[in-house]
Amino acid sequence: MVIQLNPEPEEQEAQALSDFPEGELLVITKVERQKKSDHRYIIHFGEYNMTVHEDVMIKYRMISGSSFMKDDLEEIVVADERQRAYVEGLRYLERKPRTAQEMARRLREKEIGETIIAEVLQRLQQERLIDDPLYAKQWAEQRIMNQRKGKLWIRQELREKGIDKLLISEALENISPEEELESALQTGRKKWNMIRGDVNDKRRKTGAFLMRRGFSGDLVRQVMNILREEEDFAGEDEEFYDPD
Repeated sequence: MVIQLNPEPEEQEAQALSDFPEGELLVITKVERQKKSDHRYIIHFGEYNMTVHEDVMIKYRMISGSSFMKDDLEEIVVADERQRAYVEGLRYLERKPRTAQEMARRLREKEIGETIIAEVLQRLQQERLIDDPLYAKQWAEQRIMNQRKGKLWIRQELREKGIDKLLISEALENISPEEELESALQTGRKKWNMIRGDVNDKRRKTGAFLMRRGFSGDLVRQVMNILREEEDFAGEDEEFYDPD
């Protein structure tokens, strides 16, 4: 199987400017907005043309009458690719936070070269738009408190999102044993009360349910003991207040 790698900036330059002549001063003859795009423009050099993002066009003063050599345009192509990747990154962050690995995967899908991806990731991290330590911390808290998932489940989820093992450990350390126990207990109690059957049946099904949600065996046993005590206590109350 042949693996197709994303093109690097040098390859992108060659592709975008393959028809442009070498060693010849190229004068912009017309600038027009690209259809179906609010921020991209077509730059015409007579019979030759290229497209750039509005920000890049302004930065390099690409207006009618301006002149460039092909070497200058190659630099502009790289700058445009970098801007395109950054805009794609911002768009991907609109709905929710992302990890660095998720962002890199997204940019590869958009056929961005690896060198540009690394530069854009660094920029997004410097701007705190991508923050894997904070992401891991908030993800762990949300999954424990709202989704009622155990640490084993959360650890696997964060691994799949490309979070570093050390950051995962630090995020999970912020979750106290009491918080995880409370999460498991609330989840287990709800499941326990839904099961129709004897105590052993409830214990087996509830325990398996909690294990599937990523709670450890020791924690599950602790929850089962609490729920069994609650069941026994409820039974004693019923006997005490039995009108018969």
